[in-house]
Amino acid sequence: MADLDALLALAERVAMAGAEHLRTSMHHADLHVSTKVTPTDLVTDVDRSCETLVVDLLTSARPDDGLVGEEGSSIAGRSGVDWVVDPLDGTTNFVYGHPGFSVSIGAVIDGRPSIGVVADPLTGDLFSARAGGGATRNGAVLGLGTPPDLAHALVATGFSYDAGQRRHQAEVLTTVLPRIRDIRRMGGAALDLCSVACGRVDAYYERGLQPWDLAAGSVIAAEAGARVGDLDGGPPSGTCCLAAHPVLFDALAALLVTADPPPT
Repeated sequence: MADLDALLALAERVAMAGAEHLRTSMHHADLHVSTKVTPTDLVTDVDRSCETLVVDLLTSARPDDGLVGEEGSSIAGRSGVDWVVDPLDGTTNFVYGHPGFSVSIGAVIDGRPSIGVVADPLTGDLFSARAGGGATRNGAVLGLGTPPDLAHALVATGFSYDAGQRRHQAEVLTTVLPRIRDIRRMGGAALDLCSVACGRVDAYYERGLQPWDLAAGSVIAAEAGARVGDLDGGPPSGTCCLAAHPVLFDALAALLVTADPPPT
């Protein structure tokens, strides 16, 4: 059986090393920025160098584990532990020097999301959680307070890189926004999920995420007491990731289904 405390400690050390790499790499004149599938989907040489750093540290410590990273790393493991890494979640924020980017490291053990660590290079915040062990921010235990009703909820979201999807998501907001307190768009799914965990927002939803976007943050939010899932009663996925206080979850899910009904 995997030692969750040891895995969490390793993920924290590696995430902090990655965050320091991002912090020292900011504002370099030779920062190379390119795009992936769309002109708005940015990637930098720092995304890749940070992934190399994180992968090397994890595989040196745990050579039998599997791993998948946003920038292409893929290792088949044989231990039952699979790391899911986003070395720079919120690349556009990083390029602009805007808050809201992070290093995200999750671990799935025998198919169950079990470890989540998100490190924010600008604030120094380290969010951590392990299955059954609660969530912390810089060592302080996180827990959700009394939620507002839906009309007074501050809700975070994100948008696709695809122009057509963005247009549709903006149309969805015309239904959602009048029925809540306000929307926040911060630009990094990992920290958005951590924001639910620490009370910076009351809820977060987004469609089109990849496994590395939500692997760590979903564990942190859930261990802080949030309900995290899709709109059909399943786990969070690329179809939809919704995180909210359990009392608020169903009302927000119903609103999102009304605003963006599934195809018939």
